[in-house]
Amino acid sequence: MTGYETFGAPVAGGALAGGEWRADASGPALLAVHGITASHRAWDLVAEELDDVRIVAPDLRGRGRSNALPAPYRLVDHADDLARVLDDRGIDRALVVGHSMGAFVSVRFAERHPDRVAGLVLIDGGLPLPPPAGIAPEDVPQAVLGPAVERLSMRFDTASEYIGFWRRHPGLGPYWNDAIEDYVRYDLDGVAPELRSASNADAVGVNALELDGSAGYLDALAALVPPLDFVRAERGLLDQPEPLYPSAAADDWARRLPALRVHEAPDVNHYTILMTEAGLQHITPVLRARLALASDEASITVDKEVAP
Repeated sequence: MTGYETFGAPVAGGALAGGEWRADASGPALLAVHGITASHRAWDLVAEELDDVRIVAPDLRGRGRSNALPAPYRLVDHADDLARVLDDRGIDRALVVGHSMGAFVSVRFAERHPDRVAGLVLIDGGLPLPPPAGIAPEDVPQAVLGPAVERLSMRFDTASEYIGFWRRHPGLGPYWNDAIEDYVRYDLDGVAPELRSASNADAVGVNALELDGSAGYLDALAALVPPLDFVRAERGLLDQPEPLYPSAAADDWARRLPALRVHEAPDVNHYTILMTEAGLQHITPVLRARLALASDEASITVDKEVAP
């Protein structure tokens, strides 16, 4: 990966790990926030596509190489960790893009640190999701996320066995590529024959119960200002025709949130919208447009500051 390096940013309880691409690139930076059981390596293809952009992507608390960081794991705690990452990397403001639960974290970040947000792009996440009817709270993660949560309690003899588990996942297996395999390999923790996912099940459980718009989240969402984009995957987590967000639900949120602009991403699912070339065709134009807008706004600010 060109211009890629890892980092450890000081946060409460230790160091938050992550990756940064092209630290010396000019123009607005992109702060990329991954999903509920993912890591910063979910952004590899995006970083490859946006090959002139500085991209900073942390492993959220309880995930990836940040999995040993202690609680609390709430969305607001992740949001404050993001601010510390920007501090550590010397970035004042960034275009913030979040995928899945990372979109919810991004909304909380915009609420708590609005002066550091040059725009917000939500990729198949960030809009409240009612919990499945008749499901006990402790069963919500499994009901919503399926195999992604199932693996957290599993152990694997070899890396090949773990890769095989993911290759059988209907949302990823049929679309397998090098970026997906690198992402899966990075997720491995432990020592054979006790290899396991790096994600902390307790952290995942906390956040899975925060996606319903509770605890003031609806107010945070309503207070967002443009530019605010939502990119909707046409298919669901298991590549099923039923998406995470039905088009009618996205349209309803667009009516409720005047700042929100909805973009459709046909023929991709909740994962492939981010980790395949087909998905990049839908999200890259949105990110490029918002980066250009952020650059223009930064230029105007500089002009005002130097004007006599």
